[in-house]
Amino acid sequence: MAEPIILAIPKGRILVETLPLLAAVGVVPEAAFSDESSRALRFATNRPDIGLIRVRAFDVATFVAHGAAQLGIVGSDVLDEFDYSELYAPVDLNIGHCRLSVAEPAELAEGDDPREWSHVRVATKYPNLTARHFAARGVQAECVKLNGAMEIAPVLGLSSRIVDLVSSGSTLKANGLVEVEVITQVSARLIVNRAAFKTRAAEIVPLVEAFRRTVAAKTGVRAA
Repeated sequence: MAEPIILAIPKGRILVETLPLLAAVGVVPEAAFSDESSRALRFATNRPDIGLIRVRAFDVATFVAHGAAQLGIVGSDVLDEFDYSELYAPVDLNIGHCRLSVAEPAELAEGDDPREWSHVRVATKYPNLTARHFAARGVQAECVKLNGAMEIAPVLGLSSRIVDLVSSGSTLKANGLVEVEVITQVSARLIVNRAAFKTRAAEIVPLVEAFRRTVAAKTGVRAA
C-alpha cells in the first residue's frame, strides 16, 4: 500500500475554519487533532490514505514545497512571502480572510501621508513581501524581522512602523496603532507540491476537485 497523502494544516486562526471544510470533502481528523493541549503533530483521519500534520502557518509552505507533505492549507500571505516555485495553489478556499497592512502610532499618523515616504523602517514577519511592496513604490524599506509581538516595536523604538496581518483592528487599537496602508488582501489557499501533483495525480486530483466543489457550493462561485 502506498504511503498516505499528508495534508499540512496551520495552527492558529485558520484552523477553526478549516475543520468544516475538511469534513465537507470527507476528511475527518481523529479527536486529538482538535485538542489544543495535544503535543502531537501528526494525526490519522477517517481515511487510511490521508494523514494530517498540524504545524505553524509559515512551516506549512515549507513542508509542502520540500515534499514532506503533498498538500497543505495556508494563507496567501505566506505564499507571497516565500514564493516557492515548487508550490501550486489551485484553489482559493475563501476562508481565513484578513489583510496585510502597514500600521503606525496614531500620533504619527495624524500628520503622515504614505505617498510621501522615501524611506521606512518596518518591523514585520514578512520582510520579502514588504520589501517588494515598497520597492514597487520607489520607497527604500529597512525591514526588521520579528516573529511576533509586532505591535510593541514602535512603542519601544525598534521601528516607527509595522507590517502585519489585520482582521478587526482591535489589537492595533489596543497598542495605540492605526492602519495607514493595505498591502494585500489575504485568504487561505489549498497548495500542492508540483512534483507530487504529477507523480500521485490519481490520489491528489480527486482531493483538489473535492475542495474546489466544496468552495463552489459554499460560495456559488467556481473556485479559482
